[in-house]
Amino acid sequence: MSADSTRYYLRFRLYHRILHIMVIVSFLGLALTGMSLKFSDVEWGRLLSWLLGGPFSCRILHRFFAVVTFLYFGLHLVWIVRSMLKNGFKRTFWGPESMMPQPKDILQLYQNVKHFLGLGPAPKFDRYTYWEKFDYLAVFWGVVIIGFTGLVLWFPLLFAKLLPGIWINAAIIVHSDEALLAVGFIFTIHFFNTHLRPEKFPMDKVIFTGRVTEEELKNERPEEYKRLAETGGLEKIETGEPRHWVYTVAKVGGFAAVIIGVIMIVLIIWSIVFR
Repeated sequence: MSADSTRYYLRFRLYHRILHIMVIVSFLGLALTGMSLKFSDVEWGRLLSWLLGGPFSCRILHRFFAVVTFLYFGLHLVWIVRSMLKNGFKRTFWGPESMMPQPKDILQLYQNVKHFLGLGPAPKFDRYTYWEKFDYLAVFWGVVIIGFTGLVLWFPLLFAKLLPGIWINAAIIVHSDEALLAVGFIFTIHFFNTHLRPEKFPMDKVIFTGRVTEEELKNERPEEYKRLAETGGLEKIETGEPRHWVYTVAKVGGFAAVIIGVIMIVLIIWSIVFR
């Protein structure tokens, strides 16, 4: 416990924090290199490409970050299998510890809309909210769709032997448009829900520190706090205050990602509307 008697609880273990950092780095890298190629016909796209070393360097970097993406995706699948073997199929894919959508999430979405309209109280969330589960599944969708089409474009001669030629043309369109959709979603909806909403503005550092205070856990995840308190789980996840250098890295890295994302989404919208 820290000197000011504030209790801290572990929300994300080191393994998951490392994976999410890999997600952040690889996604930013893919977005910067990919958008510089997609918008190479506008001035900011050419400038970004030049800053990254030119089109050839962008292609190399894009493929490097794609490998990082496949790596973290594979590591997460390993964790899922390990969880099924350790905790069972039902606990992995159902219940309060699961990231899978459940009927309760639909109810809480309805309650949250009513709350936004001033027609009822805010829902009481457990470990994961419905929008966090949506974001989680969106990564699976993105890696599968964008990743597969990216492989088709990376190895066109190989896939031309396995698939009809029209698939290569379709891969170009799907990869580009799905990537643009992913960039738009992450840099607007995800950034707002995670960092820019009033409760967390200007940034939520939990994915870097892995820790939340007792007050945060009570206010943001009251159902989880109640469940853990009743089962004696709070003592198991109680931990110390994050080190100062971790906070510093979280602020620098987090703000850099948010600023890059906001600038990119403004440039993309401007290019789509005015070019």
